[in-house]
Amino acid sequence: MPISKCPPKSEPLWKAWDRKAQKNGLRHQVFAVNGDHYVGKWKDNLKHGKGTQVWRKNGAIYEGDWKFGKRDGYGTLSLSDQETGKYRRVYSGWWKGDKKCGYGIQFFGPKEYYEGDWCGNQRSGWGRMYYSNGDIYEGQWCNDKPEGEGMLRLKNGNRYEGNWQRGMKNGWGRFFHLDHGQLFEGLWVDNIAKCGTMIDCGRDEAPKPTQFPIPEVGSSPGSWGHTQPRERQNSTHSHTQPGRAQPGQETDKVLSSVRATPGRLVVPPKAGSAPKAGSLGLPCSPNQPLLLPSRSKF
Repeated sequence: MPISKCPPKSEPLWKAWDRKAQKNGLRHQVFAVNGDHYVGKWKDNLKHGKGTQVWRKNGAIYEGDWKFGKRDGYGTLSLSDQETGKYRRVYSGWWKGDKKCGYGIQFFGPKEYYEGDWCGNQRSGWGRMYYSNGDIYEGQWCNDKPEGEGMLRLKNGNRYEGNWQRGMKNGWGRFFHLDHGQLFEGLWVDNIAKCGTMIDCGRDEAPKPTQFPIPEVGSSPGSWGHTQPRERQNSTHSHTQPGRAQPGQETDKVLSSVRATPGRLVVPPKAGSAPKAGSLGLPCSPNQPLLLPSRSKF
């Protein structure tokens, strides 16, 4: 019985050409229709691995890791400076899904930059922000704004430590006025201190201390460092109500009725009253006179 063999089917030429046209592995330079070009590794027609992308519209350059056509991993984004013509680094850090995610450093200007955590192209997590005016914020972030606990240190050395919401001081916090040597601790609402306490803190070492210290709660006016004028002190008891004896008149009446003896004053007991025996400075017998020191010792 004869055996027949079918010839193998030949593959269409377009499939072979399509495989050759697929971008896999390292490609030196691939241009897009809009003028962008990419140099690096590919996988299944997608940028995958190490590569460099140049955007023609804004002149931005990305150098770093790619994953299935998106920036994913560690990479650096740079922009062209129109004044100098040189490239300046804008962001250097981690990416995920073509967005900043993880730890990274963002440069907003020559003296203003942020270093910390990112999520979805926004500052989220812990981070430190250096502002162009010299202020520094360090703490928690959420949705590109300070949120949670953080510290803001101003250029003059003063600082705030406490809670933040929506980029403003909200909640309990402490503000150190180091230039005046004072400390405020209390409640804040939208950057405004609503209630709290202010005390002196390092006032002696402060460069610009206040003229007078803050008095303590319950202290007398004499302990504040203020003294009343002599004229005012002398006139403190000068105003009395009519018909009432002044504080010094009661003592003068008693002393005028005292019979003086050399070196001592003898006060006779009142009629019908007897001193309590055994009390301090009183005689034990009601018939004995009460001996007091001379007036010079009062």
